[in-house]
Amino acid sequence: MSLVLEKEIRPLKDFKRARLKVPSSKSLTQRALICSALADGKSRIINPLLSEDPRLLLSALEATGVKATFSENNLIIEGVGGRPSLSGEKVYLGNNGTGTRFFIAYASLGRGSFVEVFGKERLHERPVAPLLSALKSLSANIECLEREGYLPIRIYEGKLKGGKVSLPGNVSSQFISALLLIGPYLSGGLTVEVEGELLSAGYVEMTIEVMKHFGVDVERVMDGFRVKEGFYKATEYEVPADASSSSYFLSIPLILGRGEVYIENYSATSSQPDVAHLTFLKEMGAKIEVLPLGVKVSFEGRPKACEFNIGNCPDLFPTLCVLLACAEGKGIIRGAPHLRYKETDRIKAMATELKKLGVEVEELPDGIVIEGRENFKPARINTYDDHRIAMSFAILGLRCGGLIIENPACVEKSYPEFWEHLESVYTQNS
Repeated sequence: MSLVLEKEIRPLKDFKRARLKVPSSKSLTQRALICSALADGKSRIINPLLSEDPRLLLSALEATGVKATFSENNLIIEGVGGRPSLSGEKVYLGNNGTGTRFFIAYASLGRGSFVEVFGKERLHERPVAPLLSALKSLSANIECLEREGYLPIRIYEGKLKGGKVSLPGNVSSQFISALLLIGPYLSGGLTVEVEGELLSAGYVEMTIEVMKHFGVDVERVMDGFRVKEGFYKATEYEVPADASSSSYFLSIPLILGRGEVYIENYSATSSQPDVAHLTFLKEMGAKIEVLPLGVKVSFEGRPKACEFNIGNCPDLFPTLCVLLACAEGKGIIRGAPHLRYKETDRIKAMATELKKLGVEVEELPDGIVIEGRENFKPARINTYDDHRIAMSFAILGLRCGGLIIENPACVEKSYPEFWEHLESVYTQNS
């Protein structure tokens, strides 16, 4: 089968309603993979998301002795009891930033020779120095193979011990989550002290929630977190719908100025930070209906521009950008300087691509200012190999048409069925 290099988005003129079931959470799947991999015994992950990122992490875990079998939407993980095997393998993690940070900490517990971690060029540009420094202070044995603080790296057997580490809160919550995840397996446990404001705090809360499900409690202490020495219990864990993936389709009524979208497996009470999207949509004028099963968003008119602080939910940035492009007035998104270190510099990328459509945009160090408009120029959208940019512009394309999305396959990272689900929206309104 030939690889599709671009995809043209057709305008959707007569939208009334759509009903969908979205994939499970990528963030929660990856956290459950680490906990079940470290546990002793067999865990069952129900409804895992097996898109590109979780598959890459799972493959890396299997290289350290974890056994995995999949059947009937259940992933059975036989863990290594806190002792990963380092057998000299090279593990490839693509552009999976979250999985890479988690795996580095996990592999630092290993026994044997070494494991080498590498990925796509962009992954090698994303800094991991604060995490490596913290792990080395706990006696991890890690070597940067090309330049200090960046992949590729080699992780050798170390003699990890517990204690206290300090990390800046304004770089990546993934570093903190990575350390908390291995905390139970350090002698004496681990205290993680957070310097300054913790950005994306909701993602740390997600980590804590999954750890608790696997039998480990995290205590909140002054300026940080404390994990006692212990172990994960093999258990069952069901992964809920992905709030980030839902955000694209829930935005359609506001992008098109009419209609309703019902996502039937959405949990408005999930710990996922991107559930905040419901609040943002409501601020822009949408009607939100939380149902016993799922959520419904309906809208009529033109959305109003707002100011959003996304420090706790940065993955919503591309979706909010295309919403503000359609809004009446000038909108502002703030609070996420770390967006510049994602799959791409998302602030610069969204500004660049919106300008192609004729949108007036101003970059901020931690966000963006967008002047909404009603009509858009046709354009070819560079996705920068970033799944969230591809999906957000695809939704905007339903309004303006004439958008060509380059490298549409990049959605495999988090939402392999995205294009199929988008086509179903056309079918439901034909």
